[in-house]
Amino acid sequence: MIFYLKKAVDALLLPPGIIILLLIYSGMRFLRKGYLKAGMTNLIIASITYLLSIQPVADGMLKGLEGGYTIPDKPEGDVIVVLGGGIRDGVPDLTGKGAPLEDALPRIVAAARLQKRLGLPVIASGGPVFSRESEASVMKRFLVDLGVPEDKIIPESKSRDTYENALYTKEICEKMGFKRPILITSATHMKRAVMSFEKVGLPVTPFPSHFRVWERKRYSWRDYLPSAGAMGNIYMALHEYLGLIFYRVVY
Repeated sequence: MIFYLKKAVDALLLPPGIIILLLIYSGMRFLRKGYLKAGMTNLIIASITYLLSIQPVADGMLKGLEGGYTIPDKPEGDVIVVLGGGIRDGVPDLTGKGAPLEDALPRIVAAARLQKRLGLPVIASGGPVFSRESEASVMKRFLVDLGVPEDKIIPESKSRDTYENALYTKEICEKMGFKRPILITSATHMKRAVMSFEKVGLPVTPFPSHFRVWERKRYSWRDYLPSAGAMGNIYMALHEYLGLIFYRVVY
């Protein structure tokens, strides 16, 4: 019982839980004093904040991005393309400086595992985005640490966004004669990635990684407590939906 109580108190005393409680408290105080408009406003904001901080709502938004993509049983191609997902520039690491962000590491692991199975070369795509070092160089170091032969890794170090990932990867594929790339990125990012590669005229076989939702996912009481993690997933989903609209209009 103490374990469950600890988890509940933790969720309610840390943001966003504490913010929701303060909004409810202030809203109720306003109502008691007769300030109907102020009280209702605070309670509505508390309700919206709560909905935007629980996992079932986050998963509902993510499902629209990840739906339709599955990991192929027998992927076929002549090169693996793995897209960067951000790095922490300069942080200490086992074999150097710089490390992938949490969304990027599963992509790198998936690329290394698939390369071991198929023996294909890997294009690591990602330039210096808000960092001095390119994502590709950090990805290459991690791929080598995971057992991918260094001579099998082709860094693409100019791209700054998903469209440029596709554009500069296409240049490498045309130069080296690759025609059937297998594309690895996060499942939530795959729609925008596939769209970008189609727009530059390079068909790909999607190989999604790092799924956040799945069929028959069960929720416990804890998933209905507010959490920063769920808010982060909703932020990510909104970022991807806005990116899809932007890419359709601009590119």
